[in-house]
Amino acid sequence: MSQPITSVVSVSSVLSKKKDEQLKKGHLVSIEQVTDDDLDLEEKAEVVRGLKSRHIQLIALGGAIGTGLFIGSGSALSVCGPAPLLMSYMIISFCVWLVMSQLGEMVIFIPISGNASAYALTKKYLNAPLSFTAGWNLFYAQAMIPASEVTACALIIEYWTDANSAIWISIFGISTIALNFLPVKYYGESEFCVAIIKILCIIGLIILGVVIFFGGGPNQHGVLGFHYWKNPGAFVFYLVPGNTGRFLATWTAIVKGGFAFVLTPEILASCAAEAENPRRSMPKAFRRVVYRLLFFYVVGVLVIGVIVASNNPRLMSAIAAGESNAAASPFVIGISEVGIKVLPHIVNACFLTSAYSAGTSQLYAASRTLHSMAIMGDAPKFFGRLNRWGVPYYSVGLGSCFIFLAYLNCSNTSSMVFTWLSNIVSISGFLSWMFIGICYLRFRKIIDYLDLNDRVPYRVPLMRYGAYFTTGFFAILSLTNGFYVFFPQNWSTSNFFAAYVTLLFVAVLFAGSTIYYRQWRLIPPENIEFMDLLERVEEEENDAVVYEPKTILEKIWWYAF
Repeated sequence: MSQPITSVVSVSSVLSKKKDEQLKKGHLVSIEQVTDDDLDLEEKAEVVRGLKSRHIQLIALGGAIGTGLFIGSGSALSVCGPAPLLMSYMIISFCVWLVMSQLGEMVIFIPISGNASAYALTKKYLNAPLSFTAGWNLFYAQAMIPASEVTACALIIEYWTDANSAIWISIFGISTIALNFLPVKYYGESEFCVAIIKILCIIGLIILGVVIFFGGGPNQHGVLGFHYWKNPGAFVFYLVPGNTGRFLATWTAIVKGGFAFVLTPEILASCAAEAENPRRSMPKAFRRVVYRLLFFYVVGVLVIGVIVASNNPRLMSAIAAGESNAAASPFVIGISEVGIKVLPHIVNACFLTSAYSAGTSQLYAASRTLHSMAIMGDAPKFFGRLNRWGVPYYSVGLGSCFIFLAYLNCSNTSSMVFTWLSNIVSISGFLSWMFIGICYLRFRKIIDYLDLNDRVPYRVPLMRYGAYFTTGFFAILSLTNGFYVFFPQNWSTSNFFAAYVTLLFVAVLFAGSTIYYRQWRLIPPENIEFMDLLERVEEEENDAVVYEPKTILEKIWWYAF
């Protein structure tokens, strides 16, 4: 017979699972009701803290920089023009900073396994139907991106060889899966190295863009400057002429540019449970990654608008042909236009590492999301089990299955289907950011109710207003992302499906889970318990060994990473 136990640490997370079943009866679970059988999974659910500060910094930045910036930006440039492209990346960067600050404050408050994800936070602070919906929406988006990035790897290889893409999909897909089954420290080291290559690549491209700006290319005979902003122009009128066309171009650029940023905050949050001394390393990561994203993305797209015209024939033909390799990259096109011969091959190799790194990071994040859902009771229990290295191997296994969707790209018709799926992922990402905003507003209300403001280690001023803004902004963006299909002669059933099926999917999830759980209201603040977990985290923080840099080189390294 199972004996009741009174361990504060182990009971706390089980209470969160039991609570949803009991809330509708109007009472909470007492410690005496929790037995050893209930804790069988919990005892095995703690992941290993194997990520150092430098790993977290580079995983967050490297995992965010993928084919969306290097290749996907070309589509927005041709359809919208350089000015809307730049403005859209500035707007999205600002919104991502708001979302990252909101998520960072909640995750760093209690950075433990089963709590360090956007899903887990909705479970704790909202209610079961919203968390179920947010969790499966987030897992779906995170699990789909690796398939997209593995496909990009195979298509990038086609820049050099005509070998069957299925071969390269198999190679990159299997290696991505294998890396995520290894102990997290190996994943951290590999991502650290690949992210450095990726960052050096974009820094080099920005420097090269400055050289081309001043006419330093082999085939240039004068300063290029902002010539392409004047001819053919800074804006491409989208669908209608005049100021309305300019506005629609900017809005379309925001929708297209969102894919480059999608799920960036969630990658960083997923590292919290496996970070060493998270209350010290995670605030540093959340603060600095945003500045780096602003620099790399905003300056990067500014360079794109300088070196390539929106009506460049090579860009237009590559996009029309549906190419996803270096031939469709505005960086490569701009380099080739000024007569630089060898560099496109080097840049293409960097794009390859970029796509591979982004796919690996998102599979990591997807497995941790599913692991949290299993702990909280919104996924089968076995997904919460870990191997001897602390890796949630069942969760990694399910997330890996989505990679095989990359084989859809082995035929022309299927590649169109996969483009729809990629668009669906973008909308899932927008909805995830909307859930984070709602959750943050609830979090602040609970912190005020319990008078715990002095125990919140990471805060950004006025972020409550930022949460209202991001929630509304991404709700509007999700509802209007397919506005173009409603214009005369633009109707397309397939495009309408790609734009709005995610909203239907999320609505069905929410309605079904609401009926199942029979919870129509948010969890009352007085019924939310996390004091035991908070005390545990604060005790670990006090016991942690704090590294203090001494030499100049150590201080430089500490500041950078």
